Amino acid sequence: MSLSANKAKVDRPSVWPVFLTAHAVLVQAVEARLAQANLPPLAWYDVLWALERAGDRRMRIAELADHTVLSRSNMTRLLDRLEVAGLIERAQASDDGRGAFAVLTSAGVKERARMWPIYGDAIAALFDAHLTDAEARVLDAALRRALTAARTFS
Repeated sequence: MSLSANKAKVDRPSVWPVFLTAHAVLVQAVEARLAQANLPPLAWYDVLWALERAGDRRMRIAELADHTVLSRSNMTRLLDRLEVAGLIERAQASDDGRGAFAVLTSAGVKERARMWPIYGDAIAALFDAHLTDAEARVLDAALRRALTAARTFS
């Protein structure tokens, strides 16, 4: 990024604070809706959905942390709870004795599907309904650029 591009960004107010606040408040509101429906927390959904999208419904635990917003240490604790609930199983990697996979169970598939109507409705009501089509396209493009840039520095 050129110095002039950097300067232009410094001269205007950053949307970072409102982005962080909006994220925190929206996640809290989604969590409240899930709790009211006697469903597990949003982090459970994220892990179950990542595993469901994986080709064979399994993923290395370290890779799973990269596909969610959880740290590796938080992922391990969450996987313990998901395993106790029967929603995932752990399997050793056949090619690496130290590696392990999280494997989605059929109960995990069902639980994720049970959570989606509440989560999907919350996304629609709390977020999507407040954006015009044009705003949604601009926001999508801007966030994708920021995400791509951030991933190149990781």
